[in-house]
Amino acid sequence: MKINAGEIRVGMLLEYKNDLWQVLKTQHVKPGKGGAFAQVEMKNVGKNTKLNERFRSSEAVEKASLDETKFNYLYDDENKYYFMDPKNFEQIEIKKELVGDQGKLLTENLEVSVSFYNENPILVELPNQVKCKIEITDVALKGQTVSSSYKPATLDNGLNIQVPPFIESGDEIIIDSRNLEYIKKI
Repeated sequence: MKINAGEIRVGMLLEYKNDLWQVLKTQHVKPGKGGAFAQVEMKNVGKNTKLNERFRSSEAVEKASLDETKFNYLYDDENKYYFMDPKNFEQIEIKKELVGDQGKLLTENLEVSVSFYNENPILVELPNQVKCKIEITDVALKGQTVSSSYKPATLDNGLNIQVPPFIESGDEIIIDSRNLEYIKKI
């Protein structure tokens, strides 16, 4: 599907130079002389290379059409995650490199959204909020309440995050899966 360069947004997937690119940054520039353009920083989905490109506002770029399907997480092995389609019980496997650090947030039967491009999985999206348990955290020091200080904590899945001083070991919390930040205590 063709879109104008001014419609490019962060997170979009574009077909450009016979490859698939994810938009990391975009800036609309209108110089005093000449036409406006979009300065776009993109990352190649398959090769992990970056590209900075300028598109004139009048230019059209190809937005990638993706098929999105809901899957439930089953289990993982050394280098793959396994998911099941809840409608037809069909199983798929996805390489761990594709999921990245978010893979540590996967729990059994967690519903995720998998995006396919030409019948190949390219993107796994977790729910925005994921429940986790604090394994280890420092004790809050008395008198440290003047500033909104956060303290380091280790989750039961091995991830290290920053939490408010009132959180203790063993507490269950909700974190944002996109940026791995604390949201609230359960």
